This record gives sequence, structure tokens and C-alpha cells, in this order.
Amino acid sequence: MKTINKLVLSLFLFIATLGYADTPVLPPPGEDDGGGTTGPGVPASPIDMYIIGLAIVAIMLTVFFAKKYKAQKI
Repeated sequence: MKTINKLVLSLFLFIATLGYADTPVLPPPGEDDGGGTTGPGVPASPIDMYIIGLAIVAIMLTVFFAKKYKAQKI
């Protein structure tokens, strides 16, 4: 990859990170906004529903790249 491509990609990622830096992830504990769906028994983020699928994909990718790397060394 050329140096200019690396610099442009780095700059883009830096700007994108700064764009989301001000948005709070969760409200501070103890504050109630009077509504919402997060409560006892309800997941705070939708990623909780996909933990098993994400773990399976991670294991499959690990095996794939390990075999690929092993094949390159031979």
C-alpha cells in the first residue's frame, strides 16, 4: 500500500472517531429519562443477542487463517 493511501485512511479513521467522541454510550447511573425500553431483564445493547453467532464466526475465522498461514509456511 502506498504511503499516501495509509495517510488518507488514517486521517479518515481519526476524523470518524472524533465524530463519535461526543455521543454518550449510556446515561449515567441513577438518572431516569422517564421512558425507554431498557429495564430489568432487557438487554442494554442488541449485541447480547448475537454473542453465540459472533463466537462461532470468530472461531471459524481463526481456524481459516491458521490453516492459511500454515499452508504458506510449507
